[in-house]
Amino acid sequence: MNIRDEVLRIIAEQAVLDPKDVSPEMAPSDLGIDSLGLVEAIFAIEETFDVSVPFNANDPSASDFDISTVGAIIKAVEGLVAEKAAAEG
Repeated sequence: MNIRDEVLRIIAEQAVLDPKDVSPEMAPSDLGIDSLGLVEAIFAIEETFDVSVPFNANDPSASDFDISTVGAIIKAVEGLVAEKAAAEG
């Protein structure tokens, strides 16, 4: 599974866009994704990759999970997947 493509698909689904219309430099707000949509995307990411995203919907700035851009989300998910793989060793 390609992490980048899968995260793009999940975010595009929340934005009701085609994944090819979503680029890494875009912020979720650029795509029309509100806080509820972002939480739904994070749940989908957790389920898809079997990871736990350290995200506080009530205080996103207090999270170690960078949601500033689509690219940052991809990078954060890649890190979580790598941590999980290392832990399962």
